[in-house]
Formats: sequence, C-alpha cells, structure tokens
Amino acid sequence: MPATIIGGIKVTSVSGNGTVNMGDVLQIAPKSTTKANSGAGGGNTGDFLQTNTFCSVTNTFDPDVKDAGVRGNN
Repeated sequence: MPATIIGGIKVTSVSGNGTVNMGDVLQIAPKSTTKANSGAGGGNTGDFLQTNTFCSVTNTFDPDVKDAGVRGNN
C-alpha cells in the first residue's frame, strides 16, 4: 500500500543507526539500544517548545537485568 504524504516533511538529523521510513514496511528492528534518564521535558525535541514544569522527580531504580536484546538484528 503506497504512502500518502500530505504536508511538509522535516528531518532534522539522522545519525549512525537512525531510520527514516516512508512507505510500506513489514518490520523495523533496532540495531542498537540505549537507556537515558531525564526529568520532565528533558527529552523534548522540536521547534518552538514551551515546557512548564512545577516539580520533576526521576526514578532511576531499574531492577531488571537486561532491557532489550539486539543480538539477532545485526
């Protein structure tokens, strides 16, 4: 099924292991994974952001041993 794109497209940056897909796709598998902890609004990206945060607490407790395996995707 073809993709219909209405409006503008803006790709600011695709680096290293990034994926930009437009159209049909069966499966997109990650080649790498990372974990980051940030407070409220810390991961926002885009143009003309306005973030109003009164209080932010980040819980970094992570009891699991392994989060995501990508061994079979390379």
